[in-house]
Amino acid sequence: MLPSLFISHGSPMLALTETPAHHFLRHFGQELHPTAIVVVSAHWASRRLMVSTSQQPETIHDFGGFPQALFECQYPAPGEPELARRLARELNAAPVERGLDHGAWVPLSLMFPEANVPVVSLSLPTTWSNAELATLGDRLTTLRDDNILVIGSGSLTHNLHELQAQGADMPAWVSEFTDWIEARLAEDDRAALLEWEQAPQADRNHPTPEHFQPLLVAMGAGGPARRVHHSVEHGVLAMDVYAFY
Repeated sequence: MLPSLFISHGSPMLALTETPAHHFLRHFGQELHPTAIVVVSAHWASRRLMVSTSQQPETIHDFGGFPQALFECQYPAPGEPELARRLARELNAAPVERGLDHGAWVPLSLMFPEANVPVVSLSLPTTWSNAELATLGDRLTTLRDDNILVIGSGSLTHNLHELQAQGADMPAWVSEFTDWIEARLAEDDRAALLEWEQAPQADRNHPTPEHFQPLLVAMGAGGPARRVHHSVEHGVLAMDVYAFY
C-alpha cells in the first residue's frame, strides 16, 4: 500500500533549482507507482471543501517576481473527473473546475516528470479545526487501497519575512519547532500534533497556518510517520518530507 505524504514544497524555484529537496523528490518519485494522485495544497485555501473535476487541469503560475523560465513551466497531467465526482459525493465537497497551483505541480513535476498520472486537487478548508482536517485525511485512507497517492503539500516551516541567503544555516527558532514536530511524529503523538500551535516557536515559523495544515490531512490518511527527507533552504524553509505508512 502506498503511504500518504506530506511534502514541503518551499519556493516555486524548487522546480528548477537543483537543491537537496529537488534531487530527493526526483528519486523518491521513482519508487512510487500510483494510478492517480489526490493532492491538498496550501495554495488552494477555501471556506468549504472543494474538489476539482477538471479533465485537463491548467498549470497555474500563482506567483510573481521569478525568472521567465519558471512561468514557462507546464505540467500537463490529466485530471480524473470520475474520481473527483466520487470524492465530491463522499466528502460533501463542491465540484469546481480548477487547475494545479504551484503547491501541486511543482513537487509533482519532479516526482512524476512525464505527467502521466492523473491528478485531482482538493481544497484546504482553512476554517476547519485541526481535528476536522485530520478526519478529512482519515476519510481519504481507503484511496490508498486503490493505489491512489494522497499528498498534503505545504511547508514544515513558512516564514517568508525572515528568508535568508540560500545556504544559510537553520537558526535555533526554526530547529526548535522542526525537532518538536519530528519527535511528536516519531512517537505518533497525534493528540499533541492536533495542538501544534503550542509547539516551541510555532507562531514565528507559521505566521499563518495554511502551510502546516496539509500535514494534518496527510497524517490522518496514513499510519505512523517516517521522515524521509530533511534539508533547509534560505535558512528558514524546512523542506522535510514525511511518509505515513
